[in-house]
Parts: sequence; structure tokens; C-alpha cells
Amino acid sequence: MIVRSFKEIEGTDRHVKAASGTWESKRVVLAKERVGFSVHETILYAGTETSMWYANHIEAVVCVEGEAELTDDETGKKYTITPGTTYLLDGHERHTMRIKKDFRCICVFNPPVTGREDHDENGVYPLLTEPEPEEV
Repeated sequence: MIVRSFKEIEGTDRHVKAASGTWESKRVVLAKERVGFSVHETILYAGTETSMWYANHIEAVVCVEGEAELTDDETGKKYTITPGTTYLLDGHERHTMRIKKDFRCICVFNPPVTGREDHDENGVYPLLTEPEPEEV
């Protein structure tokens, strides 16, 4: 059993800040836990815009605080995301988040991230893996 809080991972290697300066993420469950998904608390900052494309992952997001406009870059459709709203990127959709108020959300990724990822020039997380554990 693993019990871990977002607070206790602040300032550790599980607390990732984007090179772009538009978000930070506390990654409470990672690929190294070997449970088939990862769980993060992510904060995107008010007044920022981030374009993403999870070509290698499926992501589910639950907004718990703040407000954002989510644009499906493939269709142009826009959605207002507020606390209690969930969105699922089940088709690897290219999307843009425009943050109106600091936006705190809980994210689940499959396959799980390792914690070392950051968006590349196309907004994609590379598909990184953890080495297999050594046999005893």
C-alpha cells in the first residue's frame, strides 16, 4: 500500500515545473509504481496558454479549482472548464488550454508517465518507460 500526499512531494523530483513556465505538476503516482496509470495534481497559471497533444497517452482531467477555456484544436470547438468538470482526451486530441483563473486539476495518464516528461515543440510528452525491476 502506498499513502502519499501532494504536500509531501513539494520540492522533490516528483514536483515538476514546465520549462515554459505555464504549469507545475505534483506527480503522486508514477510509472515506477507499476500500477498501469499515473496521477498528478497540476496547476496551470492564470493568463497563460498551453497547446498540448498527448500522441502517446490518454489523459483524464478533473477540474477542482479555477477556470479555463479548452479548445479542441482539431474541430475548433471550445469548452469552459470549471470545478466539477471532467474532460477525457480519449482520441489523442490536439488541444489548447487558455487559463482564466489559476486552474488546479487532478490528471490520470495511461500509460503512466515517469515524471521526467515535459511537452516538446509539438506539445507531446515523449513515451518514456521505467527499466524493468531486477530479478531477485
